[in-house]
Amino acid sequence: MNILHIDCSPRRESHSRQLSAAIVERLLTILPDAHIRRRDLGYEPIPHLEAAYAAALSTPASLAAAGRSAEAVIQAEQLIQEVECSDVIVIGTPMNNFTVPSVLKAWIDQILRVGRTMKSTPTGKVGLLRDRPVFVGIASGGVFTGDRANQPDFLTPYLDAVLGCIGLNTVHYLPLQATAFIDDARAAELRRSLIAGIQPAMESLVRCPV
Repeated sequence: MNILHIDCSPRRESHSRQLSAAIVERLLTILPDAHIRRRDLGYEPIPHLEAAYAAALSTPASLAAAGRSAEAVIQAEQLIQEVECSDVIVIGTPMNNFTVPSVLKAWIDQILRVGRTMKSTPTGKVGLLRDRPVFVGIASGGVFTGDRANQPDFLTPYLDAVLGCIGLNTVHYLPLQATAFIDDARAAELRRSLIAGIQPAMESLVRCPV
């Protein structure tokens, strides 16, 4: 069993990092032999799309000519293969201005590729990757879900759309909200509650391994 663990916060002790670490820790109690592949976008951000990559993707012919080994697509291919080799994906991310941080968007822009991870059909995009569980730990200074929501949420519908279009449809969100107004003890309590809430989904990995 392979777990791809992605963090997006630039802060070492951020709430989203602590939450994603707690998700992985709980997964390891269920899947003790799992191998962890780390991708730290917060501390080692990948470049945003460059001209050579954009040119390679501009037409089906240019993409076919580039193949998978051309310098312009090497990093994208590596990132896609990390997803392909994973059985579970864990993402820890802050909510930045109602949506994903730019480092996560840069990763998304590399793994979404027509003819490689998705295909276009008359009815829309169809994913080419095998589905697998994705656990997304979100830290938000405000409140974006529930009765107390006081800000919009463009993060979860966006991730549903982009992950779904490549075939990743089993997405579980763990929102740690109002972090600007809680202390460390309360944050830890909320993390435990969130983890307990997805325990059944995690245990299903053992009953029905991907």
